[in-house]
Parts: sequence; C-alpha cells; structure tokens
Amino acid sequence: MSLKLAEKEQVVAALQAKLVDAQAMAVAEYRGLSVAKMTELRVMARRQGVHVQVVKNTLLKRVLANTDFAVMESLLTGPLVFAASSDPVAVAKVYTDFAKANDKFVITGGALGAKLMDAQAIQQLSKMPSREELLAKLMGTMQAPISTFVRTLNEVPGRFVRVLAAVRDQAAA
Repeated sequence: MSLKLAEKEQVVAALQAKLVDAQAMAVAEYRGLSVAKMTELRVMARRQGVHVQVVKNTLLKRVLANTDFAVMESLLTGPLVFAASSDPVAVAKVYTDFAKANDKFVITGGALGAKLMDAQAIQQLSKMPSREELLAKLMGTMQAPISTFVRTLNEVPGRFVRVLAAVRDQAAA
C-alpha cells in the first residue's frame, strides 16, 4: 500500500525530528524475519533508547539528505530497518546482539556522524563500554582520591581514641 504525498511528508518530518540529536545510525537487512522477531528487536531497542523503524529507502534518503548521515545513501538498497540514537554504542550493541541471535538479520552498515561505517566497524563499536559504564568509571576515578583523603583524615582521631583506650586498659590493669 503506497502512501499519499501528505503522509510521506509527515513520515519525513517525523524522522527528521528523531534524527536531530542522533549521533549514530545503522541499517540492516531484515528479509525473512517474522513480525514477532521484529517486535523483539523494537522492544530491545526501546530499552536502550534506540529508535528503530522500517521506512522506504526513498523516504529515508530524503530524511538524510541535509544531515551528516547523507554518507549512508549508498547503503540504502533492499528492505532495510534503520536505527538511530544519541548513544552510538547503544545502536551498535542492539544490532549486533540481535544479529547474533537471528541469522537472517544482516547488518549492512551505518554512520557515526559524517563517517561511514561498515558492518565490522559497527561490531567493533558494540564492544566498547556504554555511556553509563564510562560515566561510572569516571565517577569512580574522580571519587577515589577524595575517599582516600577522608579515610586518612578519619584515621587521626581513630588512632587517638585507640591510644586512649590502651592507656585506660593499662591503667586499669
């Protein structure tokens, strides 16, 4: 069923709004996957904050025309599902995890900003720690000197109390 011009314009506008803050985008061929599997992909992507949608390639080309993702135009052939997110690692992880479980899901490529990536680059990107993991490591690194300083400051009165307790015990004996 083909879309009317007004519906196509709405789809393009909606996708452009979704891609405003996107840093990475990937496309994959989904030929042969059931509706249940595609729903599973969408649920997994939604949990990671990734927008996944099946769109006609001509409409997707119009969406990408004036963005950094225009480098992906050569990848837009065949039945594709695209994913976009502000977290580049999340897009890569969702696609590679789903591709491992489903042989018919073939990652075609993607883009990180204005840089075109092939399927292997997306798999390499998926091995990186997520944004939350990196922030947790950074906070741990920033917190370590402060907590060491606090323990050092706490040791002085603690040692004083232990000396007083030893003197008290010695005097009582």
